Amino acid sequence: MELPKFLMGDNTDHPSAIFVIHTEYPMFVINLENDEVEWLEEFTQEDEKELASEARDLIEAANKFYDREIARYDS
Repeated sequence: MELPKFLMGDNTDHPSAIFVIHTEYPMFVINLENDEVEWLEEFTQEDEKELASEARDLIEAANKFYDREIARYDS
């Protein structure tokens, strides 16, 4: 099965949270309610340096994905 790069998720235990899941490396879940990110990978110190610059772009892409999906629901 080929997963999409991003998935949306919700959970009734967190009714105001909006989760976007990034399914490719580096995998993470972002809660768009508060921009909290949970990385689903373990990183070395070298990886963390590279990830710092990449993380901003990935989080921006997650937000754009969410906006696009919501726009499609509204139309």
